[in-house]
Amino acid sequence: MPLVLILKAMSLKCGIVGLPNVGKSTLFNCISSGKAQSANFPFCTIEPNIGSTIVPDRRLEELEKICKPKRVVPATVEIVDIAGLVKGASKGEGLGNQFLANIRETDAILHVLRCFDDPNIVHVDGSVDPVRDKEVIDLELQLKDLETVENRLAKVQKQAQAGGDKSAKRLCEILLRYREVLLEGKSCRTVTFDNPEDRQLAKELYLLTNKPIMYVCNVDEASAATGNAYVEKVREAVKDENAEILVIAAKIESDIAELESYEERQMFIEEMGLKESGVVRLIQSAYSLLNLQTFFTAGADECRAWTICKGDKAPKAAGVIHTDFEKGFIRAEVIKYEDFIELKSEAACRAAGKLGVEGKDYVVQDGDIMHFLFNV
Repeated sequence: MPLVLILKAMSLKCGIVGLPNVGKSTLFNCISSGKAQSANFPFCTIEPNIGSTIVPDRRLEELEKICKPKRVVPATVEIVDIAGLVKGASKGEGLGNQFLANIRETDAILHVLRCFDDPNIVHVDGSVDPVRDKEVIDLELQLKDLETVENRLAKVQKQAQAGGDKSAKRLCEILLRYREVLLEGKSCRTVTFDNPEDRQLAKELYLLTNKPIMYVCNVDEASAATGNAYVEKVREAVKDENAEILVIAAKIESDIAELESYEERQMFIEEMGLKESGVVRLIQSAYSLLNLQTFFTAGADECRAWTICKGDKAPKAAGVIHTDFEKGFIRAEVIKYEDFIELKSEAACRAAGKLGVEGKDYVVQDGDIMHFLFNV
């Protein structure tokens, strides 16, 4: 039975989808072990098939070395596996309605594709073809989107014709463009809009094939660092989709996760010609795909990574720590990560003029070390 894994950070979710025997369960187990991600922070099981694991970040480890805090708190993601897809899901076959509802609740999709040969692992369709597998799930999502678009179009066209509503006319044009590409067997994410208002209207349709997507190509050991012919076929197939591709060898990740020490795991990874494990890259890529970034608070009591959306301003970041911080925001003291690492303390950064005082319009940058002043 296929699975959907949902990575949850803040209120945003990233769902992992794929057909049976493509490596989803192996990847889930690797993430669940905690070993593949970090030397210091374990996986925490909340309940069966639901767990929380860290977002690996070497910067937090460096801050820990300098501050020597009483505790270190990394950013985390929640993982949920949910049974799912069969052909005909768009019409409610099998657990189709549940599968589609789960996908609709996500903000981005990680689609795992089998890109390896193994006679001992049977493929549901009898042969390995990642592009065909991709199209199976694509078709179900496209059919559901087409149904959504046509239902919405029937209502909006009447509004556009009857009342001269400019917004309705614009939405009608967007829906017609989506309908055209869906009838061509393409996903909605292949359509781009130059106008910010059009992009916002398109986003509010919550179409399944318009979500950001990353194709996770699960390869054999020999292809872990370089990819293979299957991966190249996937690259060619998705070149017009505005999608990302990640190459990972799930079997090797499973072997890495079984090693006891962090040093052994790092040695194994380097011998494979990789800088970091595939699971680390997967979690980090999912975090990025969700348009998330990290700021830090650092001191003797605690070093902590906080998750915000890219583009968030200082008051919004303060609110992640506590709602009172956002309500009574006065200003933020900001040190760039690189300056803190070089000068080794807040006092040294302040003395060197490397501590900036920022107001409500400051857009937080990834890696900022922040202290908030507020009044309630």
